[in-house]
Amino acid sequence: MSESPSEHQVRVLWTGEKSGRVIVTGRTDIMTGIPPESDGTIQNYTPEDLFVAAGAVCFMNSFVYFTKKMHIVFKSFEVESVGYLELVGKSFEVTRIHSKTKLIIDSEDLKKKFERALELGAKYCFIANSMKCPTTHEHEIVVE
Repeated sequence: MSESPSEHQVRVLWTGEKSGRVIVTGRTDIMTGIPPESDGTIQNYTPEDLFVAAGAVCFMNSFVYFTKKMHIVFKSFEVESVGYLELVGKSFEVTRIHSKTKLIIDSEDLKKKFERALELGAKYCFIANSMKCPTTHEHEIVVE
């Protein structure tokens, strides 16, 4: 990633009722709406989904970046993140995000390096660093 500032432009178009479409030039559109429990459509992504997903994807990308710099290779990586939406005062906020990572590696000898890459991935995730809510991580490293 360049150290120069960059812009990230999106368009959101209302598609009727309580739904919309996120458009990023050259990418697949994302259908959005409100949660089903608020009369939304189950197949549409909510802002809450996208907020939590942005943090999880950024963490994964940061982790992969550090594994490449450390010249270590893993077999698989999966992260499950949960964002907690709560009423704070008169408005709702995502008050925290907790992520659980499962990482599969080939060698016990590399476990410490992978722990460090996970730590650095969390520390340098710029999306999480831009969020007002705290983010926490727990990791499971499996040697196969």
